[in-house]
Amino acid sequence: MEEKIPERTINALKRYVADKIPTGDFLRAVLENNLTEAFARADSENREALWGIVEYVYNELPFNCWGSPEKVSEWLRVKEEVI
Repeated sequence: MEEKIPERTINALKRYVADKIPTGDFLRAVLENNLTEAFARADSENREALWGIVEYVYNELPFNCWGSPEKVSEWLRVKEEVI
């Protein structure tokens, strides 16, 4: 069964990748590969769509911007250094 990812969630991920804008705590946990924290912070829509969100991150986002807290921090730090 394909879960519908909320548009606001997809938009937040797109902003994170394109503009290096930090996400909220739920998506940060997803990006950091912290499943327990992601479930704890998800609202009902995102909890139902979590499988699809993880698939989207895996298939659509650059590998160097997700997967661990260090990768996420480094991804965001690159923008901070440019400013």
